[in-house]
Amino acid sequence: LGKQPVVIGDRAGFIANALLFGYLNHAVSMYESNYATREDIDDAMRLGCGLPMGPLMLLDLIGLDTAYEILDTMYKQGRDRLHAPAPILKQLVTAGLKGRKSGRGFYTYEAPGSPVVVDLRESAVDATEEPAVQSVGVVGSGTMASGIAEVFARAGRNVILVARSADKAQQAVAAVERSLDKAVEKGVLEAAERDEALLRLRGTASLAELSYVDLVVEAVVEDLAVKKALFIELDRICKPGAILATTTSSLPVIDLAVVTSRPSDVVGLHFFNPASRMKLVEVVRTVATSDSVVDVAVAVCRIAGKHPVTCGDRAGFIVNALLFPYLNDAIKMIEANYSTADDIDLAMKKGCGYPMGPFELLDVVGLDVSLAIQRTLYLEFREPGFAPAPRLEHLVTAGYLGRKSGRGFRDYSG
Repeated sequence: LGKQPVVIGDRAGFIANALLFGYLNHAVSMYESNYATREDIDDAMRLGCGLPMGPLMLLDLIGLDTAYEILDTMYKQGRDRLHAPAPILKQLVTAGLKGRKSGRGFYTYEAPGSPVVVDLRESAVDATEEPAVQSVGVVGSGTMASGIAEVFARAGRNVILVARSADKAQQAVAAVERSLDKAVEKGVLEAAERDEALLRLRGTASLAELSYVDLVVEAVVEDLAVKKALFIELDRICKPGAILATTTSSLPVIDLAVVTSRPSDVVGLHFFNPASRMKLVEVVRTVATSDSVVDVAVAVCRIAGKHPVTCGDRAGFIVNALLFPYLNDAIKMIEANYSTADDIDLAMKKGCGYPMGPFELLDVVGLDVSLAIQRTLYLEFREPGFAPAPRLEHLVTAGYLGRKSGRGFRDYSG
């Protein structure tokens, strides 16, 4: 028949639905709590994870009544709180808002059954207004720092890249030059544009040279003490009104904001690797961040050719908060001998159109990184279902970290 079978145990949801609907339900809860807009949640998962469709639009396509029934059945069988249908699902179904088939669900459509959304944006920052950011400082010398420096230099901003030493700074600038050369070779950038971008970029070892910039993006090691010390210095050096941004993916942005005298000017700008190519940026608003700073951050990301999504300051932001519990659930499936890593990967790729199966992705991300993120999510939300799967902890303890160590859920040594 030309099909690819997978062998599984007999329980509600089988593989694809059991993993998919827990993730979809979590996305609904995120939306219901007003943590992020429906568009930003959907865009984050499409652009950040390469998924064919965002979770809320996918639910509209499936049918909210169908989704509710599947989740309710899974919850009654397994009593996993992560499968307990989010209250808004039942409310929408009761109101007759069942998704695309009824013409309205999380989105409103031109007509019942139509795929055309008529009110795509719940909120939007004016993209036509030029943000008041002409000069950018980037602190760091790693891959993320050089990638961000390249992004802003190509966007016509003057960029100062500050590293721990002059040698490190020059190495980071050289990395930008190599990346730009590759872009020219591939025909995606003109040689003149490369030359102009390089003229706008300068490396230094002196933080004092950031005294006049409009925006500073911190991209140093993911260590709270190191970042706090840096933000204290940036607060002292930078001019009044300068925006201080962090690229942290796991630390509370507010912890950095409160060590400054300007917490309203501090924001998270979580770029995805490689920053020069990945379109998504999570713009993270703390309880102290001013609306005007968020607006400028969103606008400057758009000017730089990025797709910003805004969210609150809690563990995982949007992408990691939705992605890693799904990956953790997949690990629990093999712990229970419900299926194999190969069959689960195949089910999610062929059944849901995901670019990578969960175990392929875990091995690429790194099991140590994945464990650290899952622990952070568990500590933040105290949700029993977020507790890291024991198999993940055991593999990390054994030094099996994924592709980078030659072995993770699969053996890459051969």
